[in-house]
Amino acid sequence: MKFNPKIHTRQSIRLKDYDYSQPGLYFITICVFQHRCLFGEINNSELILTDAGKMVEYQWQELKGRFMQIQLHEFIVMPNHFHGIVGFKQIEKGQPQGIAPTVGDVVGAFKSISTNYYIQNVKQNNWFPFDGKLWQRNYYEHVIRNEQSYTKISEYIQTNNMKWQDDKYYVP
Repeated sequence: MKFNPKIHTRQSIRLKDYDYSQPGLYFITICVFQHRCLFGEINNSELILTDAGKMVEYQWQELKGRFMQIQLHEFIVMPNHFHGIVGFKQIEKGQPQGIAPTVGDVVGAFKSISTNYYIQNVKQNNWFPFDGKLWQRNYYEHVIRNEQSYTKISEYIQTNNMKWQDDKYYVP
């Protein structure tokens, strides 16, 4: 379909003119396409990950080896979405610079790698197939600007499974 500005009104949620590769902390939320619960379930506030959920958790942690400029903070794989905090480090003088990744680069790599592993396991280990896409097209990010915000978001991530039925992504 050709672009039509009268019906294609998608607006960016990114901050205009903000450099998403600069040092700082970013809160990320990525949803499974159509909010399907492929990564686990929550039973009496206990998160029980499927093998797919464990793979997503592992692939997130592996990003540290792919992007030397990042630090991973709190994260949680939920049945149909993912929350995480990623920090971008200040590059010290004398360190190899390379091209600084953006939040979009990190999220894009994570989504791509986890999708490829998921597809491989659908074929080899009979994981539940997904319909067209594993992840939704975009993602949500929030620039964490101070300690109070970091604390609030960290607590939200750490207790997310205990509030599953109140979660906006909850699917019974």
